[in-house]
Parts: sequence; C-alpha cells; structure tokens
Amino acid sequence: MSIPDYQSIMLPLLKLAVDQQEHKISEVTDTLADQFGLTDEERKVLIPSGRQSLFYNCVGWARTYLVKVGLLDKTRRGYIKITERGLELLKENPKDVNAKFLKRYPEFIEFQTTGSVDKPPQVSTEQTPEELIEEGYQNIRNNLASELLAEVKSSTPHFFERLVVELLVKMGYGGSRKDAGEAIGKSGDEGIDGIIKEDRLGLDAIYI
Repeated sequence: MSIPDYQSIMLPLLKLAVDQQEHKISEVTDTLADQFGLTDEERKVLIPSGRQSLFYNCVGWARTYLVKVGLLDKTRRGYIKITERGLELLKENPKDVNAKFLKRYPEFIEFQTTGSVDKPPQVSTEQTPEELIEEGYQNIRNNLASELLAEVKSSTPHFFERLVVELLVKMGYGGSRKDAGEAIGKSGDEGIDGIIKEDRLGLDAIYI
C-alpha cells in the first residue's frame, strides 16, 4: 500500500468526523494511517524539508480544503469537527471527494482565484503544495547549475584558474582573497596553475 495523496484522504477524513464530536487531528491521522494500512516505514516517510511526515502533511492539506469549503470546522488549534454541510454531503454517499468535486462549492472557486498567500498551487494535482514547491526549487536549481556550467566551459583558461582559486578560498582555505590565493596564469595543456598560500589546517601552500 503506497502513501495516499491528500485528495484520497478527504472522504475518509469526513467519515471519521461523522459522529459530530471534536477530533484531535493527530489522533485522526493515526486512525487514517491504520485504515489505509500504512506500514511503520511509510508512516515515517518525511516531506522534502524533513520537518513533517508525508502522510501527516497530506492529512493536513485534506483538512485545509475541507475547512475552506465549510465541510469541516477548526474548533480550536489542532482540532476539527464536522459541519452541517459536511453531514449533508455524507448523506449523498459520494464515492469520492477531491478537488474537482469541491468545485461545486463557491468557496472553493474563490479559494482558487483569490491569490491568497495560503493558496496551494495547482489544486487538482495529487502532489501537496510542499512537494510542488520542492519540485519547482529543484528544477530551478538544476537549470541554474546547467547555465553556470555552460558559462564556465565557455570561459577563458585564465578566468577558470581564478574561479578555482576563488572557490577554494570560499571553502575556507587561507583567509582573505588578497592574502590567500592567486592564479599564476600559466594554464594550458599542463592543467590549472594557482596557489592557495595557507588553509585552516595550517598547510603552507596548496598547488593546483
């Protein structure tokens, strides 16, 4: 059993609250994990930032969507309770509740279009907003790395020598750029020529 996405959690979450009692979200998360048959390893999988379990994060976003459209109510911090609208929906015995289904509610349309800071991107996706942000960040980082590499490859040998020396200085070898390193400028077939005069381990010189 793989970890369900947040949309798959919406209906089970609503059904857990059908007793009209106040429920602690952490306890609900454990119950849902049991219902989905998650293993201990799956329950421990973290979101990219490492700050929260992936399943708990998905439950949190399912709750957010249901609260936004008035199917659940946040009675206090960390607690939820089903609303009359939520009870009416369950009486319809829906087969599934997801982002597409929630478009029947005007509050959800407004949630998509207001541009508020807490608006999750691409609400119809199976990914949580944190996963989308992480994926976007990695794409930007990879593209930037490719652009920088292409720029370095097209540079002159002298520029490349200076770049390597600067990089080693930034890594902590020596001290200031003025005192620590220099590019000799004799590069060619023999490789890179430069000097790092002193590093933090007390080495007198490193030749590159």
